[in-house]
Amino acid sequence: MLVAGHSWATGWSHDWSVPTKAALFQARKRLGPEPLRVLYDRAVVPLADPQVAGDFYRSWRLMSIDGLCLDVADTEANVERFGRPASSRGDGRGGAFPQVRVVGLAECGSHAIIDAAVGAYRQGEQTLVESVLRSLLPGMLLLADRGFFSYTLWDKARATGADLLWRIKSNAVLPVEKRYSDGSFASRIYPGTKARRNHADGIDVRVVEYTLAPGDTDADERTYRLMTTITDPDAAPAAELAQLYTQRWEIETAFAELKTHQRGPGMVLRSKMPDGVIQEVYGYLCVHYAIRWLMHSAATDYGHDLDRLSFTRSLRAARRSTSSHPGFSP
Repeated sequence: MLVAGHSWATGWSHDWSVPTKAALFQARKRLGPEPLRVLYDRAVVPLADPQVAGDFYRSWRLMSIDGLCLDVADTEANVERFGRPASSRGDGRGGAFPQVRVVGLAECGSHAIIDAAVGAYRQGEQTLVESVLRSLLPGMLLLADRGFFSYTLWDKARATGADLLWRIKSNAVLPVEKRYSDGSFASRIYPGTKARRNHADGIDVRVVEYTLAPGDTDADERTYRLMTTITDPDAAPAAELAQLYTQRWEIETAFAELKTHQRGPGMVLRSKMPDGVIQEVYGYLCVHYAIRWLMHSAATDYGHDLDRLSFTRSLRAARRSTSSHPGFSP
């Protein structure tokens, strides 16, 4: 598609043919993953605009973290580097394909994944997420599911100056120290039982509890517990935070765009060597950001809600433009 698009350069396309698969493989091997990682780090910046619906809550830029796994080629090198998920067959071999784990930090409004950590399947999300905390800034409000909480990670995340709104497991010990008029309450978290007993190294938090009525997929009521660094209920009332937490699912949509629509459903990353896998992942992240940048620019310029724009249609438009409407030098 790129060759056809650049055939406008007089004589260029007649003296050049598409390299063979082996030649492309050797070129990718020489390049390595580092240039793609650096390109992603340098090119990706936050897109959220205070004037665009869904980008902000009051004065906070809405952010979310989550992880996904991608199937990679079933080679010995990839299995050794990344590992396999467990299999229900119980044969000890594991899943059909080894997997690479990606943890991303995304804007809830623009769906732009502004930072990512790439690692082995065997690495936990809590381990990888520490690498993306570097992109948290004061004025951000980070949403996260209950699987991310630990005292250490919470402390590191709040040290960036960003505010946090995370779901907490129902068995977390959160004593009520003060009840507010909006139903939330002040509490404190500790690094362990001994520290709690001695009231050492406690961190002040505010807890919001609410219950969702059973829906089409749930037979029973579901109770949620949210914990936040915003300790003033007037700055962020409990009812608003409960409603706001649904925005966490926006990163799931961003991952679905990358994993299913952009990559293709059921597709396995083609690289047979670990460096190629990492290079490929950062290539996908760069393209996803480019499409989301295009969509956000269009929505902002024309005053439309970004949610009205289709990612798949934008992706198709970009692919068509690559081959039929080139306006730039190779």
